[in-house]
Amino acid sequence: MEDEEISIEGYAHKSVATKYFMKRRRSLLATKDKQKVEQLFKGLPRKVIVKGKQVSKTFKINWEKVGTTEFEGARFTFTLEQI
Repeated sequence: MEDEEISIEGYAHKSVATKYFMKRRRSLLATKDKQKVEQLFKGLPRKVIVKGKQVSKTFKINWEKVGTTEFEGARFTFTLEQI
């Protein structure tokens, strides 16, 4: 999956996207089968559009299998960058 779209109403766009991707990350961490983890990792979106009532924001997601920046050594970290 390359792009995803999330509809919201009355919340901060980046907070909604972060909460959504934390759930996706948890499913990766909880899966024990290595092949299924690889399949889930490949299916993670790299771009998301968060649609509010009046404003839509697009974020680029950088996924890492092992964190190299702020959370060094943590598995399946991500950063959101507004486009």
